[in-house]
Parts: sequence; C-alpha cells; structure tokens
Amino acid sequence: MINLLICPSYRREVVFFSRDTPLASMPLLGQSLLEYWLSALSLRGASKAIVLAHEQPAAIVEVVGKGQRWGLDANVITESRELTPDEALLKYASELDPVPRPDSIIVVDHFPGLPEQPLFTSYQAAFRAIRQWLPSALTVDRVGVSEARPGIWLSCHSHVSPHAQLVAPCWIGQHVFIGADALIGPGAIVEDGSFIEPEVELVESWVCSDTFVGRFAKIYGSIAWGNALINWQTNSATQIADPFLLCALRRPRQAHPANWLKRLSGIYARNKSEVGLLWKHLLLHKEG
Repeated sequence: MINLLICPSYRREVVFFSRDTPLASMPLLGQSLLEYWLSALSLRGASKAIVLAHEQPAAIVEVVGKGQRWGLDANVITESRELTPDEALLKYASELDPVPRPDSIIVVDHFPGLPEQPLFTSYQAAFRAIRQWLPSALTVDRVGVSEARPGIWLSCHSHVSPHAQLVAPCWIGQHVFIGADALIGPGAIVEDGSFIEPEVELVESWVCSDTFVGRFAKIYGSIAWGNALINWQTNSATQIADPFLLCALRRPRQAHPANWLKRLSGIYARNKSEVGLLWKHLLLHKEG
C-alpha cells in the first residue's frame, strides 16, 4: 500500500505556528503530525510513503528520513507550492497503487482518525484537536512518556515538584521543570524543554516547547508560544515584553529526538542573552 502525504503550507489563521518550522513538523505533544501519520500508516500495513513538501523541505527530510523508523520506504519531494489532493493524484498517479484507496492521499492538517478536527483553521480548532488527541498520543513507537495517573501523562525525564498540583487531563513533556505550588491542569499541555516556575497556574492552556513561564503567572485559555500569548478562544494575541514573565528559551525545535547535551548547547548558542537572564533570575531567587 502506497500513501501520498501533502504537507500544509503557511496558514494565516495560525501565523505563529509556522514562524520557525513547517506546520507538519511542529511539536504537538512531543511529536510532529508527520510522525503520528507515518506511525499510523505503518500500523495500517503501508509499505511506501511519498511526502510532498513546499515550505522548508530540509526540515521535513530531517523528520522523515527514509522512513526506516516506521519500517516504510519514504521519499520527500519538494514542490513549488502546496498541491491539492486532485493535483497530487494527477501528478503522481504512476507512483500510487493501480487502484488507489480513497484515503491514500492525505493532507497532513489533522491527526490520524480525526478528519473532523482540523488543526490549522484557528487557534481554537488547534487547541481542541490537541485536547481530543491526548489519549492517543502515546503511539506504540514512543518511549519515556507514560500515563502516571488516569488522565495525567508525564515524561520520566522531567522534574515535577512534589508540591505541584497536576489535574487531569494534562500532559508534561520531556525535560520539563515544574516548580513548587504550580497548578497544572485541567486541560494543560506543557511541551518538551519548558520551564514552569513556582506558583504558576496553567488551565486549559498549551505551553509550546522550550518556553519559560515566570513565577505567579496565571495562564487560562491561552497558548504560550515563545513570548507570544494567544487567547485560543478569541484568536487574539499579544507579545510579552518581560522575559521574566514569558519568553522562548530557544527557537522552537523540530519534533524529533535530541540528546540532552545537544539541546543545552543549542539553547546557549542560539539565545545567550535570554539564557543569561534566566540564570540571573534563578540565582536571585536562590539568594532571596
């Protein structure tokens, strides 16, 4: 069985999502849409996947490789624009099965099995789709994350203060720090590499990867994307100027495994000033 995956290009409705990475490879609960789809196709018995990429094809290649991780023969092809499914069928008919299945051509803009929950039509749609996907995020090829308690998914490589309160449903990704007396949930998602200071409240909110949330911050019904705070209910956004309140520790990373030393060196090399401010802030807390 051969499948054709079309990576979505820029969507103005969710402009923050594609500032630094293609939509198909942005981290969603620690993995990208492409990873979820390739895992699903492998379980369906697919043998080959053709991935059409318009924006940043090198980033797509970095995620997909040759498909070995999923036991697939995968090939990333660069396109001059995003093709529609009909255009892709006409162009690649010879590459597909003689009688293609109705679902053999997929626009990667939703989670597997959730076509009625598009991700990129609005921030509200994105948050609702991710909340619905939470119980399905632990695919068979994932390690290091488990359901610690009903509705609470936690990485074994994260630090959560014993005085923090986790309320289901919530997701704590890899290499996350959660400080004392923080309230995480219900409906909270903290992506990999984020630092949540003590006494922070996160309710029905999503903190993107490698994000710092400062002490006493109260984030309700919002998406923290670097130094941007997006109200997913109204699709309005504001930039936070104070790095002690909210900031990116580094540019959003690709959703693929990276070792701890490489991640730290990337943070230091790409954003020395913000990391310096963070360490100064932490030292002041310690001295106080």
